[in-house]
Amino acid sequence: MVTNTEVLSPASNGVDGGCCKSGPGYATPLAAMSGPSEKLIYVTAVYTGTGREKPDYLATVDVDPNSPTYSTVIHRLPMPFVGDELHHSGWNSCSSCHGDASADRRFLVLPSLISGRIYAIDTKADPRAPFLYKYVDPKEIAEKTGLAYPHTAHCLASGEILVSCLGDEEGNAKGNGFLLLDSDFNIKSRWEKEGHSPLFGYDFWYQPRHKTMISTSWGAPKAFTKGFDLQHVADGLYGSHLHVYSWPGGEMKQLIDLGATGMLPLEIRFLHDPSKDTGYVGGALSSNMIRFFKNSDETWSHEVVIQVKPLKVENWILPEMPGLITDFLISLDDRFLYFVNWLHGDIRQYNIEDPKNPVLTGQIWVGGLLQKGSPVKAVGEDGNTFQYDVPQIKGKSLRGGPQMIQLSLDGKRLYATNSLFSAWDRQFYPELMDKGSHIIQLDVDTEKGGLSINPDLFVDFGDEPDGPALAHEMRYPGGDCTSDIWI
Repeated sequence: MVTNTEVLSPASNGVDGGCCKSGPGYATPLAAMSGPSEKLIYVTAVYTGTGREKPDYLATVDVDPNSPTYSTVIHRLPMPFVGDELHHSGWNSCSSCHGDASADRRFLVLPSLISGRIYAIDTKADPRAPFLYKYVDPKEIAEKTGLAYPHTAHCLASGEILVSCLGDEEGNAKGNGFLLLDSDFNIKSRWEKEGHSPLFGYDFWYQPRHKTMISTSWGAPKAFTKGFDLQHVADGLYGSHLHVYSWPGGEMKQLIDLGATGMLPLEIRFLHDPSKDTGYVGGALSSNMIRFFKNSDETWSHEVVIQVKPLKVENWILPEMPGLITDFLISLDDRFLYFVNWLHGDIRQYNIEDPKNPVLTGQIWVGGLLQKGSPVKAVGEDGNTFQYDVPQIKGKSLRGGPQMIQLSLDGKRLYATNSLFSAWDRQFYPELMDKGSHIIQLDVDTEKGGLSINPDLFVDFGDEPDGPALAHEMRYPGGDCTSDIWI
């Protein structure tokens, strides 16, 4: 069942964050770039898997430099249960509904990766102090659809909400698919046609003008929830495929095998311009950025456009360390692509004005296993070892590796958290269990390219009232370049 906690009458739509007089969001991606600067960020904060028997929570962070509470957590909304593992987030309504004056970007959607609950958080009455509106019960999801382990949520122009689910209740990948909720978070059905479930689930993005949705592959929940084991890759418990669906029909039209060049393809983004028929996917384990594109016969192809070479290392679990591209995004003008190497510790900026030939324009190390002081060292071609200089911010050392990122609408500020998933955090960066996560912000040169650290923002989740927490995905109240899709 969908469980109500408190229900308010719908707020009038009016102006969505001051940006429009019709539906939510913006008419075009370029129009969004002229939107107001972010003042708040909603961040999923996790205690699940840390050893602290506390509920996960949604943190509201003040990122307004002119505010007296800048760079601090100003509100915490704990979930009503322990053990959820809040992870990604999305909106009930976004720029895909811009033409619908009755639509309202009001509810932040929080799928819980482990428990399977899907929370709807009301942000409208007081954006600084959102509250729980209702949640979708995982038992009802499983009974009606067979789905579990919800991950990515996207709003649809119809007002419905689509959520990717990574497996069944037993943690098997077989049977994963897409959950369709109505505008009040009631379960409607699976979205994909019967017999058209993906091999593995994770992220997805749709491009309506090309009548296409493409989804990616992580792995079987019974594998990844236990931490990363390379043997599980050999055993076929992780994916390397893209699934091309008809939109909005839900029929799988093509299965693209990325092979060894695209192991664990996680995040996927089309270019924001809705007329474009190309985008990128990050192969995490292979550490490649892969461009996908439509052919003249309406089929889709792919090519590797950026390769992050593994580094030879000492004092680690393997003789070579992949970069591990776990998140990336594209600026709203489709000029720059940013991605993280969670293990190597760097964030990169590429100019993609020629989508086939990205050009590296910025790179900065903000953590990772190879920073100076770490027992792990990289080995150069000359046989000498080296490590990277990682600066402190406000006297604090940077922990873990850069993970989730979020870009300001104007493209000039890039935020980063450092938690991937509690079981993997514990395995690769155990200090996060004791010291918690943080948020940092980079200043972006959008003319010549380049990244630099903002020394004034450091949000330390190691100082939280209930103990150190893991910070994951970030959202702005008015939408952003990873939540909004244009039609």
